[in-house]
Amino acid sequence: MSKLFWDDLEAGQVYQLGSQSLSEDDIIAFGERYDPQPFHVDPEAAARTIYGAVIASGWQTACVFMRLFVDGLLSRAAAMGSPGLDELRWLKPVRPGDRLEARVEVLETRPSRSKLDRGLARLRCVVADGSGDEVMTFVANVLFQKRETG
Repeated sequence: MSKLFWDDLEAGQVYQLGSQSLSEDDIIAFGERYDPQPFHVDPEAAARTIYGAVIASGWQTACVFMRLFVDGLLSRAAAMGSPGLDELRWLKPVRPGDRLEARVEVLETRPSRSKLDRGLARLRCVVADGSGDEVMTFVANVLFQKRETG
């Protein structure tokens, strides 16, 4: 498989990144380490919340996305990092056993004005559950190296 450069990206392209499930143990372990709110770490306490059961931290959902993004696209791309993201939304709770599917859509590309070897891609990033409902969305700004010419 050839390397993916900025020049290869066009608005409208969609890349399916794969999927991953989260067990209750996965959710609780992440919550205990990084986001110890009761609805992430304690099934009994979570049952008394608006969620009715343990749910994944939104940050865990973001981490799952990042792993799928690296495995599904960045590992074969001439990516150079990201100056940030916009419009992060957690739309629906992620529950134990949910199969999370990730994808990115290229919204736009533009060359760097100051660095001729790279360009920026704005990517709409989506994580959906097994029913196809979006559970998390955001727009990532990712720098990609341009294909060498001449």
